[in-house]
Amino acid sequence: MPNIPNKLYFRIGEVSKLLNVEPYVLRYWESEFTEIKPSKSKSGQRLYKRRDVEMLVKIKELLYDERYTINGARKRLKETPRIETKEQAPERVDGEPRQLEVFSSSGSEGAEQEAATSKLNPAHGKTLKKIRKDLELLLGIVRGEDHGRV
Repeated sequence: MPNIPNKLYFRIGEVSKLLNVEPYVLRYWESEFTEIKPSKSKSGQRLYKRRDVEMLVKIKELLYDERYTINGARKRLKETPRIETKEQAPERVDGEPRQLEVFSSSGSEGAEQEAATSKLNPAHGKTLKKIRKDLELLLGIVRGEDHGRV
């Protein structure tokens, strides 16, 4: 597997050099394998995410090294479990998967959040309080609570 640089997006030329295949091959694979879905820049340039590049590496291995046909490679990809990248499953510093947590502004949870915020740089604390207030407002809107604002 080639060493994939740690980038958010890759242009078709970069992916072509990385995999040592012509750009038209990548465009063809894109039409044959629904798993490859690059976005496009304002200028129409294909922008591949890391997950797309990893999938293209796997496709190249199946076609060139293991000698599968396009149909065979397509079936093989459907049989194998999806590769989970950091982009899909972000982790915290302690190695545990991140989870969405909902905090209420009442009770001990609010006090715990206030204590955690006060330990930070005062400028950061103010910013976090503003963000928290905005998020609580959004949560209220999602829950259908009327805050008298639109």
